[in-house]
Amino acid sequence: MPTIKTMGSFGRLAALVLAAALAACSRPIPPPETSGELRVGVRNSPATYYITRNGEAAGFEHDLIQAFGQSQNWRLSWTEKARPEALFELLDTHQIHLAAAALPQAVVKDRHLIAGPVIFETPVHIVYRTSDPTPHGIADLSGKKLALIIGSGHTPMLMRLKRKYPGLTWSALENVWPDELLAQLQAGKYDAVVINGMDFDPMRTFYPELAVAFDLPDTQKIVWALPTGSSQVLRNTLARFVEQAQQDGTIKRIYERYFGHVKRLDSSDILGILQRRPERLPALRRYFQEAQTLTGIDWRLLAAIGYQESQWDPSATSPTGVRGLMMLTAETADRMGISNRLNARQSILGGARYLALLKETLPARIPEPDRTWLALACYNQGQGHLEDARRIAQARGGSPDSWADVKDALPYLSRGSYARVMKYGYARGAEAKLFAENIRNYYDILLRLEPDYNPLINLGTSGEDAAAPG
Repeated sequence: MPTIKTMGSFGRLAALVLAAALAACSRPIPPPETSGELRVGVRNSPATYYITRNGEAAGFEHDLIQAFGQSQNWRLSWTEKARPEALFELLDTHQIHLAAAALPQAVVKDRHLIAGPVIFETPVHIVYRTSDPTPHGIADLSGKKLALIIGSGHTPMLMRLKRKYPGLTWSALENVWPDELLAQLQAGKYDAVVINGMDFDPMRTFYPELAVAFDLPDTQKIVWALPTGSSQVLRNTLARFVEQAQQDGTIKRIYERYFGHVKRLDSSDILGILQRRPERLPALRRYFQEAQTLTGIDWRLLAAIGYQESQWDPSATSPTGVRGLMMLTAETADRMGISNRLNARQSILGGARYLALLKETLPARIPEPDRTWLALACYNQGQGHLEDARRIAQARGGSPDSWADVKDALPYLSRGSYARVMKYGYARGAEAKLFAENIRNYYDILLRLEPDYNPLINLGTSGEDAAAPG
């Protein structure tokens, strides 16, 4: 039976090759200090890692890990997994050096993995539908359908509370990310859910019908998870980096980029722009897109300014004399060559040119997105008062080029104790801060709902075609 023997040898050879391949796949990767490459496992979420409309990776934990890699001159390799357990499997088989997925310290330790230093501390929310009666405490959840995610670290919290409130029960969902949990709540499957603020806050504008009822007594410490047996060099390097990032403001600046504005709008604000968008924006879209062509500023940011200023009402007028859709002063309108502030097109083009001018006047060293957020505050308060706020930020030990530091300084413009560094006098600085933060939220909403506009692609189309959403 020579043929059978031959086939058997081939089968054994194939099995050996497959076994070798599997062994190679499961072989622990070398530490980053040896290979020069840091391998990271992530999940897709606003708090951790996502791909922007420009095809670039972003996210709070992404940016912080990127800063860590750059500090060591390590290349970064990202592995995205759709389920929590998949990340833990990568750690258990030593296929990644760390996992970043807004992981609570207690959960990482329960899985006998190594918890890195604390990078963030988040409240734990009870979120409900605003169409239902608001639960004001744990007692109000008795008899209600409550849900949480297995592995979130919330079960021990509820177990402690159940001793005092025996009627408290909940469903524990396996292999579910926070976005799925919120979707099930909105669909009416549950009355309330337990979720970290780090997960819910960036998604508030996605779910305007949901809101925070109250917070649990305990917060959660968020860490990165490392596999057992990870190199001591990596652990020590990571600890030093996080300590330095806390001291020099790196974590604060990255936090500001993703979370600094997300709590500003309430449900009525979010629903307001969602309701007015189909009613008012279609007639104005072409003007905002024309303004983008002229200035290079994303038309959706300009539309967000227009909504904040007038709720897209071309005839809006304030008691202080600012008028039109972009609420320009008479002086600014003259400066921008605007003859009729109540003309929607003129107002939008004038406001766009003014914002572009304000961005140009800021020091060239200021990067995006801080440059845009500072220019928004300047749009509201004027260049002189913004410069005063930048001086105050510096006097308080912050950076005059960082929006995170300047926005904290803006409210001090109304305090006499800072008069010695205020060249331009009193101003309602808190108003400029809220103005910029609201616009950032409206911009986030429009980014999600409205398409990009590329003047080169739309070149040669009629005005009506160019105005239509893609």
